[in-house]
Amino acid sequence: MSGPQPSGGCRGNWKNFANTQEEEDAFDYVKWRNQPKPTGVIGSVAHMVKGALGGGILGGHVAYMKAGIFIGIPFNIFFGLYMTYCLYILVISAQILYRRTRVTSMSYPDVGEAAMACFPNPNVAKYSKIFRYTIDAIICIDLFGACACYQIIIAKSIKQLVENTQRTPIEGLGPGYPNLRVYLACMILPIILICLITHLKWLAPFSIVANVIILFCIMLTVYYAFHFNPNFEKLVKVTKLYNFFEYVGMSVFSMSCSGVVIPIENNMKDPRKYPQVLMTGMSLIICCTFSVSFFGYVGFLQECESPITVNFPMTLFPKILKGGIAVMIYVTHALNYWVPFNLCFYYIKSRHDQNKILMWELIYRAIFVVMIGIVAIIFPNINALMGFLGTFCLSNMAFIWPNMIYLMTIWQRPGLGKYNWRLWKGIALISIGLFILVCGTVVNFNELLSVFR
Repeated sequence: MSGPQPSGGCRGNWKNFANTQEEEDAFDYVKWRNQPKPTGVIGSVAHMVKGALGGGILGGHVAYMKAGIFIGIPFNIFFGLYMTYCLYILVISAQILYRRTRVTSMSYPDVGEAAMACFPNPNVAKYSKIFRYTIDAIICIDLFGACACYQIIIAKSIKQLVENTQRTPIEGLGPGYPNLRVYLACMILPIILICLITHLKWLAPFSIVANVIILFCIMLTVYYAFHFNPNFEKLVKVTKLYNFFEYVGMSVFSMSCSGVVIPIENNMKDPRKYPQVLMTGMSLIICCTFSVSFFGYVGFLQECESPITVNFPMTLFPKILKGGIAVMIYVTHALNYWVPFNLCFYYIKSRHDQNKILMWELIYRAIFVVMIGIVAIIFPNINALMGFLGTFCLSNMAFIWPNMIYLMTIWQRPGLGKYNWRLWKGIALISIGLFILVCGTVVNFNELLSVFR
């Protein structure tokens, strides 16, 4: 066998398969990695938490309101643990595939394609490219959809501050109070301008400030829970099954870091410590989402709105925080936009004159932002949009695909185990994901269409 393949971005160059376990074990992918600034355990945990706690966490209290606390609390923990395990086997599969393919690092689509390309049945392996394109497409829908959510968060925050009102309904409170869609339309140009930035290093420092502001939101949420409802009264215990699927989508959306786990592993100084990073990071993510969701619902009960800062009183410090959230989500939008745009532009740029590629990149950046803005204007229901992304995109990325990839990776080596127990376990976990995907997508898509009724 020849030397290692270049790191990442291989896009189908799976030629040097290891034929035996001894050949796999002989290849040390960590040794061949060339990371100028690898991260340790603490840094990796910080990146994981930062990758999960975006705008989604600001809507967790609405999810609890929809489901009731007897559903919200245990399923918050259940989905957190379910996601943790699925992401664990995704990274384990990636590390096996590094050795099997002699590629030192991969992206999520690389891992999916390599797992299927290495599968011993050629009737399955031949679909590896299609599987890759499917992963690419869902990642783009998820991250572009998250950008639409960010635009709605910014618009609602600005609308509340400009109109100086506690409530921010889509249709407006009356004459002189514009529809939320007007604010969304006015924001398209400023968002285009920040999304024209082509280098993340100019935006990265702002993400740290954004995390600090979200931390303030969590603390203020807990404070208002004890201030407005010190006895924890009038909490709904259980609601309808329909509401449960709304809850599932929003809950998964608020916790998922499925898009960042493999890049974080690729940049670790000691990738073998990744289980420690995953357990610590997901524990913090579950605690943070629980704090906002539970205490937000306790404090605001049936008046819960997304983002949670909209529920905060219209006094000086909360107003500053509302403005801070709008500014920081504005910057986070550009950071979030960078990944799916570059994924799409990889396939587009070959169709244009390479001497004018920067011009075409800027044009396409503007076009994609306008398209996202149109989606936000058509579907300004942020709760339904979060729920749809959680059930349609993240049920695949965080639940179904990790188990499929794991089964394809271990099918031949080390095998399915006695009585095929790994296969039956995988089928059970995939079935849960499929149930969430089908039922949750139908419910949340129906809620998206409710703006037309």
